Amino acid sequence: MRMPKLPPGENWFDLLPKNPEKYVRAVSSAGGPLINGKYLHWDKLRYYAPPDRVDHTDWWHAIKMHRQSQYQRVPLEDTGGEKFVFMLADPIPKLLHTIDLGTGGHVQMSEQITNPDTRDSYYVRSLIDEAITSSQIEGASTTRRVAKEMIRAGRKPKDRSEQMILNNYLAMKRIAKHKNKSLSQDLIFEIHELVTKDTLEDATATGRFRRVDENIRVEDQYGTIFHEPPSAATLDHRIQELCDFANSSGDSEPFIHPAIRAIIVHFWLAYDHPFVDGNGRTARALFYWSMLHNGYWLFEFVSISQMIRKAPVKYGRAFCYTETDENDLTYFILYHLEIIRRSIAELHNYIEVKTAQLRALEAEVKGLVVLNHRQRALISHALRHPEQRYIIESHRVSHNVVYETARTDLLDLRDRGLLVGGKSGKTWFFTAAKDIEDRLMNL
Repeated sequence: MRMPKLPPGENWFDLLPKNPEKYVRAVSSAGGPLINGKYLHWDKLRYYAPPDRVDHTDWWHAIKMHRQSQYQRVPLEDTGGEKFVFMLADPIPKLLHTIDLGTGGHVQMSEQITNPDTRDSYYVRSLIDEAITSSQIEGASTTRRVAKEMIRAGRKPKDRSEQMILNNYLAMKRIAKHKNKSLSQDLIFEIHELVTKDTLEDATATGRFRRVDENIRVEDQYGTIFHEPPSAATLDHRIQELCDFANSSGDSEPFIHPAIRAIIVHFWLAYDHPFVDGNGRTARALFYWSMLHNGYWLFEFVSISQMIRKAPVKYGRAFCYTETDENDLTYFILYHLEIIRRSIAELHNYIEVKTAQLRALEAEVKGLVVLNHRQRALISHALRHPEQRYIIESHRVSHNVVYETARTDLLDLRDRGLLVGGKSGKTWFFTAAKDIEDRLMNL
C-alpha cells in the first residue's frame, strides 16, 4: 500500500482577503461535504474534474469548510494534542439504521439462531471464521480446512499460525463472557494476552504495554512509515481515556451511536498501538466487545475480518486517510460501517442457504423408503435439534408402539450411522450423528 497524497497545507483563510470573489465562487461550487455522493479524501478528489473556474486546491478547501462546520469532536487526541473528529455524512445514518434493524433488540432471525439446539453450530462457525481471518490479516498462513480441523478436534497447534488462530478463537469466546463488564486496562491486558500467547518473540511482551525503549512504528517491508504511535510514557493515561470513552452510555452528551463508538474504540486502540505486537487483533476484539456490550447480540454470529481480508489495502488506507486529513474519522467510520453491512448480509445469506438445505433434506427424509414413518419423523426433528437426546420410552410414547418396536427403530438408526448411542446410568439414549446431513445424503 502506498501512502496517500497529503491535502494542500496552506491556510485558505489567510488567502481570502486577497481574492474574496474566488472564495465565494469556490464555496458555492462545492455544494457540500460530498462529491457525487462520496466522502472523498484529497488522494481521490485530485482525480475528479473541479467545477468551472475553480482549481483543485480551492475546491478542496471549500469542501473542507462544509465538513468542518459539521464535525463532532471525540476525546481521542493525536500526538500533537489535536482532537479527532467525525461527521454524520451520507450514507452513515442509513447504514446505522440497517445495523439497528439487523443486529439488535428483538430482530427477527431464523429459527436456526434463536433455537438453542442449533445456535451453537452457527456461533462456533462465526468464532472459527473470525479467528482464522483475523489471524490471516496479521500473516497467519494456515488454510481454513486445517484450522477448522484443529479447533473442532481440540488438537494442539503445530506452528505459530495455528497458535494465532487458536488464540483468537479463545479470545472471542472470552469476550462473549465479558460483554457485560466495563472495559478496563486489566480486561484489555487479558484479551491481548489471549491473542498473543506463545506467538511473540519476546514472551514477556504479552499482556503488558510496550516500554519506552521499545520503539514501535507501523511500516512496510520497504521502510515506508505509515504511523508512529504515541509515546509509551503516555499509554496509561491514553488507555484509561479509551476505557472511559468505551464505557460511556447512550445518555452521555454529545450522543454517539453505539456502532460508531465501537468503531472509534477499534481505531483508538490501533492508533495508540500500546503493544509490541497483536494490536490489530486486540483492536478488532475490542470492537466486538463494544458491540456486544451495547446489546447488538447478533455480533456473536458476525465475522468482520473475513470481509476486511478480501481487501486489506482498503483497511489500511482508511486508517491513513483519517490521519492525513486533520484526524477525520469519517473515512474509517464509513469504511467500517460498509464492512459491517456486508458481514451482516453474508450471515443472513448463509442462514438462508442453510435453511433451504435443511428443508430440502427434510423433504428427502420424508421420501426415504428405507426408514419407516416413525424413524423419518425422529430424523426430521433431530436435524433441527441436533443436541436432543432420544430414549426408547419417549419414542414409544410418541408413536404409541410397544417397547420392542421403539427399541428396534432407534437401534436401526444407530446402525445406519444416523444416531449415536450412549448410556446414562441404566438408560440408553441416542443423539444425532455430527455428520448426519452427509450421512443422509449418502442414504
